[in-house]
Formats: sequence, structure tokens, C-alpha cells
Amino acid sequence: MTTPPHPLVTSARRLAAEVLAPRAERVDQEGVPTDSIEAVKRSGLLGLSAPVAYGGAAAPAAVVREVAEILAGACCSTWFVQTQHHTPVTTLAQCEHPLRERLLRRLASGELLSGVAYAQLRAHPRVPVRVSRERGGWRFDGTVPWYTGWGLNDVMLLAGVTDADEALFAFTEAREQPGLRASPPMRLAALTASRTVSLDLDGLLLPDDAVALRVPYATWAAGDRPKNTNASPAVFGITEAALGLLDAPDGEPAARAAAQELRARLDEVRRVAYGLADHPVPGERIEERLAAKTRAYDVMRAATTAAVVAGGGRAMGLDSPAQRLAREGMFLLVQGQTAEVRRAHLGSLGSPAPLSP
Repeated sequence: MTTPPHPLVTSARRLAAEVLAPRAERVDQEGVPTDSIEAVKRSGLLGLSAPVAYGGAAAPAAVVREVAEILAGACCSTWFVQTQHHTPVTTLAQCEHPLRERLLRRLASGELLSGVAYAQLRAHPRVPVRVSRERGGWRFDGTVPWYTGWGLNDVMLLAGVTDADEALFAFTEAREQPGLRASPPMRLAALTASRTVSLDLDGLLLPDDAVALRVPYATWAAGDRPKNTNASPAVFGITEAALGLLDAPDGEPAARAAAQELRARLDEVRRVAYGLADHPVPGERIEERLAAKTRAYDVMRAATTAAVVAGGGRAMGLDSPAQRLAREGMFLLVQGQTAEVRRAHLGSLGSPAPLSP
């Protein structure tokens, strides 16, 4: 007997089949529409990782990963907007402040969608966003280079570094306000649809009760580091979507043969990567995690390239899913990238396997 899928996996498949995949090429060119976000909110998926006590599902890691694969493979832009939401949810779930009571249930239910503005913390010891104490609250100054979902998100989790070298995270509305101004939407080679902007912070004042987390920077960084050494489920989702194009029933035998070989490689690297992600000590086996991550990139690149090759000239059209998947795969090569991940990836690309004589 087979185990029935988790209800949220079923919900993700339905959302992907009925909403995301059919409009993915149009979304890629025109932007993620509000009705796609409303469909995500109604799906229950925004409570995926939230505690049951606050209306969430507290889904196991395997379910969280499967949902991410499904959504990313259907429409990577929509996946990228909604994936920002889950860090604010888990941050609130772990905090003891009244802010949790005000926001967590609303985020878990899908009433509110949250974005994040904290990747700049990884530039440390540079401090792109400085936080200082002022008037019974906190003043934010500097630049957030990337903020995704502008105009779609209701709130954001904003982070900076204090004068005491602490990482401070606080919630605010995701809109222009005194001290917060957004750039025009960025034109990107991929995922322009995600409505990504930069944020200029010039004296944004947030009260104490907006703060969700305040810890020494070194403590935050130690917990953050292992996350980006793991392979992203989105990489596997894009790979699966590309293999689906190759393995179409009316496709060429050579394309279907390539799909079979690549799927075997995908299954193996996914098994290894997820096994490492489930290791009970997140900070251990970093080199193995990075190796699995770069192998996952290799398989994704091969699959998306094969889909373009099999599509021929048609794959150059903007209505072709093959070229969209290839560009989305390129985006995932740098999404959440740290210096450590970049070094490992470049090292693997610079040391190809020797050719047989």
C-alpha cells in the first residue's frame, strides 16, 4: 500500500496544475499578478511551517521540500515571492514577544503575506543597514539591495546590525513610509516577475514592539550558515519540470533517453542532499553539503540545457517553457548565494572530470 500524500502536497499540486503552470510564461513576461497571490493565500500553503496552535500545519521537512519543488517547477516567480513568507513565520514562532500574538496567526492563515529584507546581513563585516537606538525604538539607515514581492506583500521582516554588533529583526508594513523608499522594479534576466526592488532606508523608525529578534550577530550567523550550504528544493523542482518537457510522449526518442538518464542522476543527488539536510547537527558535514549542492546545480543545468536543445529554434520564443526554465535555473545559481557557496561552486566548475583517452 502507498501512503497518501500530505494534504498540503495535494493542495500544492492542485495550485500548480490549475493556476501556476498554465500561466507561467505570461507571468514571466508580465509579473506575478495579485490573483495568483490570492490563490496561494487560499491554498493553506502559507501556514506550512507555522505551529498548529496558531493555525498552521507544522509540516515535516520532507513535506516542506516537496511543496517547494512543486511550486518552483510550476512557476518559479510565484514560488520565489511566497517562499519569502516562511522565514518570518518561523521567526515569530520562536519569539516570546507580544508581536507573535499579533501577527503569527494572520500569517499562518494567509490573511497576510510577508516578505523579507535580511540578505544584506550576510555582507558582514560590511553593514549595509545600520540600526541605532532612538526615541524609544529603533532607527534603520542604509540600503536593502534586494526585496522581493513589492506591491504583493502586506508586511516585511527587516533586519540590520546594531552598534553592539547585534542582528536585529523587526516587522513593518511593506509600503513606502517616512524613512523607507523603494526603487523601481528591477529588470532581471530571470524572475523580473517577482517584483524585486531595492529599499532606501533613511531614518525609518520602528517601535520596540515591532522587534521579533535581537541576538549577537555571531549567534545569528552560526545558525544561518548551514542553511545556504544545503541544496535548494527549487533546484530539483526546475529540474523535474525540464525533464517533463524532455519526456513528453510525443518527444524524440533521444530526448526521452536523455530524460531517463538525467532522472536517475536527479534521484541520486536529491537523496544525498536531503539526507544531509536532515542530519541532526546542521553545522556538520558542510563540505558534503556543498558538494551535493553543486552536483544538484550540474543536473539542473544539464536538464534545462537538454530541454532547450530538444526544443530547437522554438525554445528561443518567449512562449517556450524551455527557455523560461533555463533562465530560472540560472537565477537559482545565485539565489541565496554566500561567498562560501560561490567558492565551492566555482571550484567544482573549474575542475571538470578528465576526458577519457
